[in-house]
Amino acid sequence: MLRAGPPSHTLLRLPLLPPLLLLLVQAVGRGLGRASPAGAPLEDVVIERYHIPRACPREVQMGDFVRYHYNGTFEDGKKFDSSYDRHTLVAIVVGVGRLITGMDRGLMGMCVNERRRLVVPPHLGYGSIGVAGLIPPDATLYFDVVLLDVWNKADTVQVSTLLRPPHCPRMVQDSDFVRYHYNGTLLDGTAFDNSYSKGGTYDTYVGSGWLIKGMDQGLLGMCPGERRKIIIPPFLAYGEKGYGTVIPSQASLVFHVLLIDVHNPKDTIQLETLELPPGCVRRAVAGDFMRYHYNGSLMDGTLFDSSYSRNHTYNTYVGQGYIIPGMDQGLQGSCMGERRRITIPPHLAYGENGTGDKIPGSAVLIFDVHVIDFHNPADPVEIKTLSRPAETCNETAKPGDFVRYHYNCSLLDGTRLFSSHDYGAPQEATLGANKVIQGLDIGLQDMCVGERRQIVVPPHLAHGESGARGVPGSAVLLFEVELVSREDGLPTGYLFVWHEDPPANLFEDLDLNKDGEVPLEEFSTFIKAQVSEGKGRLLPGQDPEKTIGDMFQNQDRNQDGKITGEELKLKSDEDGERVHEEL
Repeated sequence: MLRAGPPSHTLLRLPLLPPLLLLLVQAVGRGLGRASPAGAPLEDVVIERYHIPRACPREVQMGDFVRYHYNGTFEDGKKFDSSYDRHTLVAIVVGVGRLITGMDRGLMGMCVNERRRLVVPPHLGYGSIGVAGLIPPDATLYFDVVLLDVWNKADTVQVSTLLRPPHCPRMVQDSDFVRYHYNGTLLDGTAFDNSYSKGGTYDTYVGSGWLIKGMDQGLLGMCPGERRKIIIPPFLAYGEKGYGTVIPSQASLVFHVLLIDVHNPKDTIQLETLELPPGCVRRAVAGDFMRYHYNGSLMDGTLFDSSYSRNHTYNTYVGQGYIIPGMDQGLQGSCMGERRRITIPPHLAYGENGTGDKIPGSAVLIFDVHVIDFHNPADPVEIKTLSRPAETCNETAKPGDFVRYHYNCSLLDGTRLFSSHDYGAPQEATLGANKVIQGLDIGLQDMCVGERRQIVVPPHLAHGESGARGVPGSAVLLFEVELVSREDGLPTGYLFVWHEDPPANLFEDLDLNKDGEVPLEEFSTFIKAQVSEGKGRLLPGQDPEKTIGDMFQNQDRNQDGKITGEELKLKSDEDGERVHEEL
C-alpha cells in the first residue's frame, strides 16, 4: 500500500491550444481512424461511439475533471497533435471554457474506457483564425479519444460491499489497527500495486494519518472477512503530484480490499460462551492444572493450530505464565465441559512479530476451546452419595476390609474408560492395601453395602502426569460405584484369625491321627473346619487353598512337608519373640 503524501488540489489553468492541454502521465493505446462529415457543413460535433464499456457507473458531466488520451488529425489524415506522442494525458475540467467548444461537447456523457471519434467543425474548433503554424483557418478537426478517468470536487469516497461475512464480531473504527489485502488500480483498470504479490497483508492504523484520507474513510465499518470496492477521488488520494511513476497526477484510485483482522491497542480479550454444561459447581482459577482441546484460527478463519489434529489435549497450569497472556486470562472462570470462544488481540498473544510461519505479526487470534477437566494439586477426592440402602447401615467399609463393588470409570468429558460390568463380575479389593488407586480407595471407605456413590479423583490421587494404559496423563477420573459386599479384613501380616481364643492344645487338635506330625492334608482339614464352624476366618479375597498352603509353609520351618510340635507357633507368639529379641 502506498503511503499518503501531502495532497495538492490546484488545477493548472491551461490555454485552449491542444499542445498545452495535457498533463504528464504514461501513454496507453494508439490513435484510431478518421471520420469525415458528409454533405453540407457540420453544425455540431459528430460523435461516433465505437467502443462502449459494458459497465458505465458514471458519465462525464459539465464541471467534471477528466483525464484522457487523444490523437488529432485533419480530414486528409495528417496528424496535428497527439497526447500519446508526448506521453502526456490531458487532465482538465470540462464544460467551463478551458477546451475548444467541440471537445467540451464531445466529451459529455462519456464513460471511463469508452472510445469515441469526434468530428469538430471549424466554428466549434479554432474557426477562421486557426493556430499559426499548426491549424489552418476553417479546419475541420478529427479526434480519436479514450477516457481514462472522471471525477468531481463534490465527490466522496464510494464504497461497495462485495462480500460481508454472516458473523461480524466488530467493525473498523478510527485508531484501530488493521491487517488487509488489496489490489489497487486506476479507474481504467490499470494496476499499480497489490499486497498479494508482497506475500503479506498491509498492516496499519486507521484514522491516524498513516493512510491516504480516502482509504482511512473507506475502511471504516468493515468487518473481518469483508470484501469491499473503494473508489477514491484524487483529492482524497495523491492529488496533483501523484505517486512516483505508477499513479499519475489527478488520478482516481480503485481498491479491492479484503479485511483480515482488526483490533485496538486498548482491546482486552473477548469471551463468548458457546456451550455451558448444567451443574457447574466450580470454575477454573489461577493455579489450576487444566486439560483442554482447541482450534486456533486467525480472524479470517485460517486455521493455524489444533489439539485435535494431535489427538491429545493441551495440558497446562492456568494463570502462571505458561501460555500467552490472553489464553491465561480466557481460561479462568471456565467450567469443566464448557465450550468457549476466546478472541485475543496481538498484544496479549504474539505481538508485532508473530511466531513461526503460521501466525503473522499483529494477528488477532481466535481459540475455540473445549475444557475437558481441571484440578488443583491441593484438591481432595470429591464424594457425592447417589443413593443409600433403606435399611440401617451399622457397619461401613474401612481400611483392611475386603470389598466387592461395581464401577463405571470415565473422564469428565464423558469419555468411557473402564467398567466392571464389562467383566460380568464385581471388582474385588482390600482397602488400604494399595490394590486400587489412592483416590478410589479413599472414596470407597465409609460406604454401606448397597450404597451408590460418585467419586471424582484428581490425577495426583489417580494415575498422575504419566497416566496409565487407556488413561491420559493428568486426567481427572469420574467413578460411579456401588458397594456389593464387605468383609472385615485381617490385621496386616495375618492370613487367619480366631474369633475367640485359639485351642489350648492347638498341636494336638491339628494332629488328627495322633502320630506326632501334621502334614498339609491334616493342616488344611483342620483350618477349613474352623472356618466352617465360625471359629476363625481366612484372609478374605484370596484363594483359600493358597492361603492355607502359605500358612502351612510358614509353620513348616525345616520345609520337610510336615509340622511338629516344636515348629508350630502362633503369629502373635512370633511377634512377641521378635519384640523380646529386639529389646
